[in-house]
Amino acid sequence: MGCFISKEKAPRPDVNGCTYRPSTTGYSRQTDQQQQPQYHQSQQKAVAPQIQTQTPPERPQQTQQQTPTRQVPKVDTILGKPFEDIEQHYALSTELGRGQFGITYLCTENSTGHSYACKSILKRKLVNKKDRDDIKREVHILQHLSGQPNTVEFRGFYEDRQSAHLVMELCAGGELFDRITAKGHYSERDAAKICREIVNVVHACHFMGVMHRDLKPENFLLSTIDEDASLKATDFGLSVFIEEG
Repeated sequence: MGCFISKEKAPRPDVNGCTYRPSTTGYSRQTDQQQQPQYHQSQQKAVAPQIQTQTPPERPQQTQQQTPTRQVPKVDTILGKPFEDIEQHYALSTELGRGQFGITYLCTENSTGHSYACKSILKRKLVNKKDRDDIKREVHILQHLSGQPNTVEFRGFYEDRQSAHLVMELCAGGELFDRITAKGHYSERDAAKICREIVNVVHACHFMGVMHRDLKPENFLLSTIDEDASLKATDFGLSVFIEEG
């Protein structure tokens, strides 16, 4: 038997990136990119399937029904406090005197039976903010001077829709003006005694930082009907606190 010998020659080594293969043209260029093996479609990498999660539907938010708040009407008072009926504390009776804005009455405390003076001011006469501020300042000054022996003792402030009421110590001797008119004339010694007491009242007010600004016999009261009764300053409606400078 004979042997079959293939005449096909083995490919020559690469020359400058070319591999010699028998062809009609000699060398044929086959780059490294062409030499990469071609994968079959079945050999491609498997991609893991994505699992789609279904989000539950959002529940509608329940709105809480808010109960409407009842607004309390703001009360426009002089001191910013609620109205208070003075007759729950005092019983007003005899008229003692009149002024530009108010009337002073004799009043009796319901709980103790003690007598005091009540200065009642009609609020319709307080035509502007300045008049209301004067009443407010007078109350603050009376509270500030409380306890001074030469000023009327302040007991309290009450306000309703029609009037404002200032309750103070009752000075049974009346006004100094009425005492001077009733007596007719004073000796030099008696006049000096009264002037000394007036100066002491002014000194006490200035020491406490208050300027009266309305000093006259009508605004000084006698504590009793006795001849040697002490003087007490009243009616601080025009008074102011002394400011530095």
